[in-house]
Amino acid sequence: MYSNRKTTVTAAALLAAAAALTAGCGSGPSTGTGPSSADCPTTLAKAETAVRRAENTDASWTGPTSGPAAVPSRTLVYVAQTMTNPGVAGVAKGVEEAAKVIGWDLRVIDGEGTPAGIQAALSQAVTLKPAGIVIGGFDPRLTSQQVAQARAARIPLIGWHAVDSPGPSEDPELFTNITTKVEDVARISADWIIARSHGDAGVVLFTDDSIPFAKNKADLIKKELATCSGVRLLTYENIPIPDASSRTPQAVSSLLSRFQDKWTYSVAINDLYFADAAPALRAAGKPGSGPPFNIGAGDGDPSAFQRIDSGQFQAATVPEPLAEQGWQIVDEFNRAFAGRPASGYVAPVHIATADNSGGATSWDPSGYREAYRKIWHK
Repeated sequence: MYSNRKTTVTAAALLAAAAALTAGCGSGPSTGTGPSSADCPTTLAKAETAVRRAENTDASWTGPTSGPAAVPSRTLVYVAQTMTNPGVAGVAKGVEEAAKVIGWDLRVIDGEGTPAGIQAALSQAVTLKPAGIVIGGFDPRLTSQQVAQARAARIPLIGWHAVDSPGPSEDPELFTNITTKVEDVARISADWIIARSHGDAGVVLFTDDSIPFAKNKADLIKKELATCSGVRLLTYENIPIPDASSRTPQAVSSLLSRFQDKWTYSVAINDLYFADAAPALRAAGKPGSGPPFNIGAGDGDPSAFQRIDSGQFQAATVPEPLAEQGWQIVDEFNRAFAGRPASGYVAPVHIATADNSGGATSWDPSGYREAYRKIWHK
């Protein structure tokens, strides 16, 4: 609280204020009127720099430019956690596109979002005896029996969002795991809220704790939001992705009643939550352009871009380059079949908004198709 009476500013007070600024988190009120009003000036400055970098659309291809030529006549099976997950489905399309280019066959089996369904799908995949199996968006430790069967049959496994980190995995055994770094995705989505709100926000976080990758992402988002004291996490909503369409609208209506105008920003581990939130927000008379201002920390599906471009209850997404990652999966299998190590490539994070998307319906950076074609067809 500030007093209206005039006071004498002492040297001690000046020193205290300077110390607070140096620490990166002051104690003054946050009005959200501009950067100078932030409770966390140092954190705010870092967030703004990181967001500007992530919004750049001119980045050139930094992935592989060399590797083994195409190994002929292979069949892959893509086992999907659920094809209702836009990220899982988007990568499947990328794998399908790349498989045609390299000259392989692909079959997709939908686990339909349940443990039993995923286990059955992976069992079916192993029975088909393909050259390789994609673990599409689920934790292979939940299918340990089927993974052991694949290993016994010497079928290499490549994951997409299967474990927390990109690259090869020993336990569970994966030739490699394809994902952006979850730490980077979580940090930049939280930084976007810090930067856009000038360090003054009431945030709702939507996640699915049944998926270890998603829970870890949500925990990292919470940690980064906490670096700015003016950004308050109002609630943590755990809604399983397969139940999102039925549970999210009711949850949003309840949250609007509970928090009212205190709810100014939302972040979700997957864009699909905002598709399901939109009807409840619209029914409550909330403007499509916000508040609340919503950012998806993955995966950047076409409907998310459409909501962003039309200003309909989503302002930004941190999209995975889904098609690019599908192509990378095919290239990594080619390396495995040729007896070569994984490429080690990890795509950098990106933020898509109405200002930089150019009307696109996905984040599809340039250069990778040409690079992989040159590698495979020498």
